[in-house]
Amino acid sequence: MSKTSILFCASEVYPFAKTGGLADVAHALPRALSKEYDIQVVLPLYSSINTQKYSIKERSSFCLTLGSMEYAVEFLATEFEGIEYIFVASDPLTHKECLYGTPTEGYSDNALRFSIFNHAVVELLKRDSYSIVHCNDWQSALVPLLIKEEPEIKSKTLFTIHNLAYQGIFSYEDYKFLGLDEKYFSMEALEFYGQINFLKAGIAFADKITTVSPNYAKEILTAEFGCGLEGFLKHHSQKLSGILNGLDLEHFSPATDTLIKKTYTNLTEKKENKKAYLQESGLGGFNKPLFAFIGRLTEQKGIELLCSAIEKLADFSCNIVILGDGAQKYSDAIKEIAQQHKNIHFEYTYNEALSHRIYASCDFLLMPSLFEPCGLNQLISMSYGSLPIVHKVGGLKDSVSDYKQFKSSSKNSYGILFKDASLDNFMQAIEEGLILYEKKRVYNSLVKHNMQVDFSWKKSAQKYAKIYKELLGEPHA
Repeated sequence: MSKTSILFCASEVYPFAKTGGLADVAHALPRALSKEYDIQVVLPLYSSINTQKYSIKERSSFCLTLGSMEYAVEFLATEFEGIEYIFVASDPLTHKECLYGTPTEGYSDNALRFSIFNHAVVELLKRDSYSIVHCNDWQSALVPLLIKEEPEIKSKTLFTIHNLAYQGIFSYEDYKFLGLDEKYFSMEALEFYGQINFLKAGIAFADKITTVSPNYAKEILTAEFGCGLEGFLKHHSQKLSGILNGLDLEHFSPATDTLIKKTYTNLTEKKENKKAYLQESGLGGFNKPLFAFIGRLTEQKGIELLCSAIEKLADFSCNIVILGDGAQKYSDAIKEIAQQHKNIHFEYTYNEALSHRIYASCDFLLMPSLFEPCGLNQLISMSYGSLPIVHKVGGLKDSVSDYKQFKSSSKNSYGILFKDASLDNFMQAIEEGLILYEKKRVYNSLVKHNMQVDFSWKKSAQKYAKIYKELLGEPHA
């Protein structure tokens, strides 16, 4: 019996291209589904991708007319870790230094760039038959709409929102690049306060919609988290559900991680990593708790709250490490604070290997996110034996249970949560962590428990498979 064919569309996929969690999901989820489905992944061939390293070969080409211009588009492909990857190459789309733009603003021609990508995906669907097209975020959100314009394409569509804050909003002047009838510039489709909104196309025209955690699926229907689309999402809420992301345990497991100083399965072995990192970073005091922040320096991640908190936290007997890049104003603020305190170390960069070493070394992970669709950092930290201190929102609420309700028999994972993103609440949670760290037996019990929790994609992949079966009208268990 042949497997159901899936085309998974994403604008970034690890290890080829990555700016955030989408790349990790687009790498891990297809692999988790590949036992049950014939799944291929399509993404842009950015100039930063090493075609020789990954043996990416030319496959075919076609010409695309958008507006009054014609664009040459090429398909390339490779097999990596048992999955076939198809790459879309076209000068406007791929010949850029970054994926979407600088840390402060997107490229001015992003509407054209990702219109080319979406049309290329539809061209693939004309050439090969796929039962389901699984699109992700605004960069592939036009695909469900474009399919409606192609009667010969019978594929069902699933659209996953990884972060509602990024919607692909462009000037009406860019509409000519979309290759769409003017009728779709309406409130029911792409129009958004006189501008174009790519994300609305995915919401309106996909057969099913998911977000990356059950709680976030509820939050985005409210004015607080809906980013202006809460009413539109409510209108389409009958096809909306939330599935919590998993963790790629082949990539994120301290027992096998080749990027850390020493692989480990217990806290005694983990100590070697902490010793090595303290030496590497110039921080002193092995017995002090090590607090870490790993992520983008953006408002969403609660950086203003973090800056205020670390200035206070630095007065305690502890060490603090911050790894991330993003807005200059936040990096300047953190640098200034770090210069005044010997126990704060700041690395302004995105560095995958370094992030692994920090996960393997820290005792607490700080996540004061104002909103968090899912978050992978807290899952990694718990898998690597540190306790997350998180704002009780989105996927953080779904994946981290309050340590005060700890039960060793539970399958839940535990950390320290705080409600409402205020400095007082965040500091209270941090101080709870400092007290907890002194109670070594309790702290160690929590950490050991978390390290045994199943964070894999297995359960989440089964939930996606259930939605696929619903799309195809197949019975499921």
